[in-house]
Amino acid sequence: MTMQQTIDPAANARATAEPAKRARIADDKDMLRAARDLTKDIAEAKASIYWTDMLLSAGLGYAALALAILADSVPLAIAAGLASALLLYRALLFIHELSHIHRNALPGFRKAWNLLVGIPMLTPSFMYEGVHTLHHKRTQYGTIEDPEYLPLALMKPWSLPLFVLIALLAPPALVLRFGILVPLGAVFPPIRKLVWERVSALSINPDFRRRPPEGELKPRVFWQETLGMIWAWCLIGSIFAFGWKPILVALAVFSFTAVLNQLRTLVAHLWENDGEAMTVTAQYLDSVNVPPPGRIAEIWAPVGLRYHALHHLMPSMPYHSLPEAHRRLAAHLGAGSTFDGANHKGMFTLVARIARSTMRVSRDQSIK
Repeated sequence: MTMQQTIDPAANARATAEPAKRARIADDKDMLRAARDLTKDIAEAKASIYWTDMLLSAGLGYAALALAILADSVPLAIAAGLASALLLYRALLFIHELSHIHRNALPGFRKAWNLLVGIPMLTPSFMYEGVHTLHHKRTQYGTIEDPEYLPLALMKPWSLPLFVLIALLAPPALVLRFGILVPLGAVFPPIRKLVWERVSALSINPDFRRRPPEGELKPRVFWQETLGMIWAWCLIGSIFAFGWKPILVALAVFSFTAVLNQLRTLVAHLWENDGEAMTVTAQYLDSVNVPPPGRIAEIWAPVGLRYHALHHLMPSMPYHSLPEAHRRLAAHLGAGSTFDGANHKGMFTLVARIARSTMRVSRDQSIK
């Protein structure tokens, strides 16, 4: 690995102006060493925080959803639906932590999360486990082998709204996947193969094909898919038992959650890599932190995801330790450092940046 002590801020600016050169950024030795040495004492996941946060988010989210379904007042139903979407969104994003924490770190947490959140929202943990870690592989990030990367900043302008709006279809698509395609796949192996390869991962790369499950993931896939199938049938059957309102309200809430998550995904990276393998520092600079003093990022990027670039430096760091890790590294490395280069002001600034990039690329292609 080629290392260098620091990256000049001017070099960072040039890399931003010329995205194709981002992959050529060498690693910042000081930053990588600091990330390792300054955070050793906060690297342990605290069960009390994980359990309390997840259970409160899920419990209050389902209570708000019930209120949204039962309320006769439209304004009350909308307010309850919005609260439910945000709370369940937070509960759902623990799937990201499940893909990183050591299997023995939080006994029972994975199973409880799947039963309380993953299965009811038809997004069990197998859809992320074994997939998200590919996104963190040193030689795969930002390449065509990365299931969670598209060079969105280098694509056509219309690709951005399409990328966000397609998330509206996620909830009914998941009902179709678990309720119809899973049982069909149990009878017809070609359908099973297609479903597993194409619609069994939370990925955004349309060229990604998932490999068959192995090891301890294989039995987890079986019971999670079985429970997901039963739950999908219950949702379909609820139409005959309770009418259309409950499932339509639930789908609306989950669709809002899906769109919010897609917006978060849109600004989780700068998406400026054109397919080359990148150094860890280059990956960090292509990723995004939205640190304080702004507070709204904690709503649209909860469970530590407002520190997404920092997470790429330290993938195993528990979410509750990321704010302190960021504070320590910022104080140690200082303003204008490589570390500072991944800090951004907020969602709208980032969306505008990516949109400008797509328009510039489209204009350059038209000139050619």
